[in-house]
Amino acid sequence: MILGFLGTGRIASSVIEGVFKSKLKIKKIYISPRNKTIAKKLNKRFKKITISRNNQQLIDKSNWVFLAVTPQVGNKILKTLHFKKNKKIISFISTIKLKSLKKYTKNNNITRTIPLPFIGMKRGPVVIFPPDRSVKNFFKHLGKVIEIRSEKISKGFWATSSFMAPFYNLASVTSDWLVSKSIKRKEAENYVRELFLALSEDSVFKNKMSLKQLVVESQTPGGTNAYVLRELKKKKFYKVQQKVLNSVFKKF
Repeated sequence: MILGFLGTGRIASSVIEGVFKSKLKIKKIYISPRNKTIAKKLNKRFKKITISRNNQQLIDKSNWVFLAVTPQVGNKILKTLHFKKNKKIISFISTIKLKSLKKYTKNNNITRTIPLPFIGMKRGPVVIFPPDRSVKNFFKHLGKVIEIRSEKISKGFWATSSFMAPFYNLASVTSDWLVSKSIKRKEAENYVRELFLALSEDSVFKNKMSLKQLVVESQTPGGTNAYVLRELKKKKFYKVQQKVLNSVFKKF
């Protein structure tokens, strides 16, 4: 299989890294020359990568083309490129819907996906729409595939994926607080990292329990977990979270 990546940003680079860590049989990967610095680094790191002369050559040489550009760039350049009728196209572009992608590319063989940076470690969810067996078989080597049958539903997943930075900020604020209590920075950050990792893994291990059940299980009557949860609810912390999710949802 020959892959082509139109765009070499963080997500494209992560997918490429995950591909080379997996058991997928890849003959060659063409990458666009748009970001020369990143393209050269990838080319130097992986022998099977070739920097294409231009975007059209990348499309012509590849069996599968991954659209990994920003919505602004996508709206500008996709209509200028030629895609063969049955060329397999996988789009990472968040706000260009399937109807527009088909119009731009004059192609119906398109799947929209939501890969996240963890895919470089072969971890995390990968939402795909519409369901496609070959695309599912590809991404199952790189993460946990979630197939959906409605593009409208995908908006919720896109919105939720915007919580990466807030998650890290929560961890950062927590470690800053520990430092303010005379704990060394390295020890504080290591503790918070391990705590959040254990919580995430625990939720996966206990996947027969709902997340609401885990909230209840993690509390003891009169305990500190129950106290912190109650105080955050009083401050409307979680209502603000829902409000922000609703706001970002409208962007998709």
